[in-house]
Amino acid sequence: MPKVRELLEQARVPVESEVTAAVDVAVCDVTSAEGLEKKRALMLRAPRLGVLVIANGDLSLESSVLEVVAPESLESELLPRLSRLRARLVSQQDAVARQRDLKVLLELTARYAEATDIEELLHDVTRKLAEDFDIDRATLVLIDAENKQGTIVAASDDASLKNLRIELSRYPEIREAVRTGKPVIVEDAPSHPLLEDVKESVKARGIRNIAAFPLMVGGKVLSVLLVRRSSVRGAFNPREIDFLATVAHATAIAFRNIRQLDRERGKREQEKTARLAAEERVHELGRYASYFAHLSDGVAILDARACVLSLNPAGEKLLDLSPGEAVGRHVNALANPTDDGLLLDVLYSVSKGQVRTDVDLHARTGLGRRLTLSLSAAPLTGDAGEGVAILTMRDVTRQRQMADELTRTKEYLERLIDSSVDAIIAADMKGNVTLFNKAAEHVTGYKAEEVVGKLHVTRLYPDGIARDVMARLRSGEHGGPGRLTTSRYEIISNTGEASPVNMTASIIHDGTHEVGTVGLFIDLRDRLNLERKLTDVEARLLESEKNAVIVALAGTTAHELNQPLTSVTGYAELLKRKLKGDDPANRYVDIIYREAERMAEIVRKIGKITRYETTNYVGNAQIVDLDKASSHEE
Repeated sequence: MPKVRELLEQARVPVESEVTAAVDVAVCDVTSAEGLEKKRALMLRAPRLGVLVIANGDLSLESSVLEVVAPESLESELLPRLSRLRARLVSQQDAVARQRDLKVLLELTARYAEATDIEELLHDVTRKLAEDFDIDRATLVLIDAENKQGTIVAASDDASLKNLRIELSRYPEIREAVRTGKPVIVEDAPSHPLLEDVKESVKARGIRNIAAFPLMVGGKVLSVLLVRRSSVRGAFNPREIDFLATVAHATAIAFRNIRQLDRERGKREQEKTARLAAEERVHELGRYASYFAHLSDGVAILDARACVLSLNPAGEKLLDLSPGEAVGRHVNALANPTDDGLLLDVLYSVSKGQVRTDVDLHARTGLGRRLTLSLSAAPLTGDAGEGVAILTMRDVTRQRQMADELTRTKEYLERLIDSSVDAIIAADMKGNVTLFNKAAEHVTGYKAEEVVGKLHVTRLYPDGIARDVMARLRSGEHGGPGRLTTSRYEIISNTGEASPVNMTASIIHDGTHEVGTVGLFIDLRDRLNLERKLTDVEARLLESEKNAVIVALAGTTAHELNQPLTSVTGYAELLKRKLKGDDPANRYVDIIYREAERMAEIVRKIGKITRYETTNYVGNAQIVDLDKASSHEE
């Protein structure tokens, strides 16, 4: 077919005389019987080859013939039909390849669905990819981004290669896939800038094409699928890249699911093992069953999940349960506590090998009764009892109610005692202060926290007084045995000052046993100060009354004496005028007049008296001191 070769060479289409790997289309001249036989032999030898047939007329040809051209139309139709044939051939090959990809993906999906061994699954995936996509090596690398390390978990060319640690610094393509979360495609690896630091190693191993596909779940890269090809096998085309990315995504999901399945399976196995161990332990404890059955406290045996393996009759009665109703149920569902976390915290401590005792739990039974349970829990150790707990329950509802009432009563009495205006001090029989109210703090200056349990009662009295008080309490002569009626004492403050008080006291008994003493102290300091003030006022009032009497008496005396004294003075003057100068009677008249004047002066002083002032007289007598009493100076 010289004409055909000439036309192809003019169009610069490569031509081979024999069928090789590079040949995709064959041109056959079937205008003769010999040519038709050659075409049939060619199709048998290369069934995937595209064929362009040169034929005369309306010749019926085999279905394998893709294009036909008449000899007379070679110049006009050969090249267009050849181009169309090659396009159809590429499309057909692509469809076949996609069909193969779909088949591989379906096989892998089925393998994912039935796989239970993750290591075997991952090796099968890498092996299948290497075989079907002409890959030199496919590897799955588990990523530890924090430590910048990876672990090879499967390799297509070595089923035994697993759990091999690698440094990610030697694999920049893996680091880039982890960083971006996208596939990384490297063509001509020895000259690619991404592999600059490792290009010598890549070149030495004959690696030409590399692709790294991240296996992502929930936005996190779990591992990387790394595939490599030599230069002979060619670069990865877009169809292969899309398919490998799809496989990577499916593998990531399968990888996650199988790991979750393994964890769940392991958890169930652990629970099963723990339950079997607990049941075995309960069986071992069977010899204690009669003992538990006769206990008044509720006793429950729990497995590792806090579910009841056994509950004695007392526990069933306590929680209002029928026989056997509790078995297999969670203990929280039986007790219905107001605080779910409290019981779980107790059981968590027990799971760590600790023993918890006397834990109060507010619970509600199945019939709605509200209880306060005192719980104690401990692990049942031993080969058959790991993680199993024994829980005892005691109904302390009444005791806690009484304790609450006593607490409220105690708090009320304390408030009552602290509200008293009188000091109240109590001590035990050794003399140690046990009670010290606010009024006692005011009287003594001490604070209660400085006294209670720290100060001996004798420190609050002058020397010997505490013993005197106790002697009076025991004598029975001061209010009866064990009682002391109001008595006057002094109490010592924190500064050492003695303060007067009225005190009543008694001995406290517990049955016939003396347990302490109590004293009630009334502070007399304000009262004594008031009494002193009243005494001073009374004295001043008495003095004022005496002064008033003296002043009134003095005024009356002066008034009454002035009248006769005036007559005496007048008559003395009259006599003096009638007597002659040499009359001896003049001397007597002068004496009368002078003494009358002196008496007048005394009367004037008496009239000026404003207060009661005395002076000593003969013997021990006291007389009014006229000079001081009549003087206005203080």
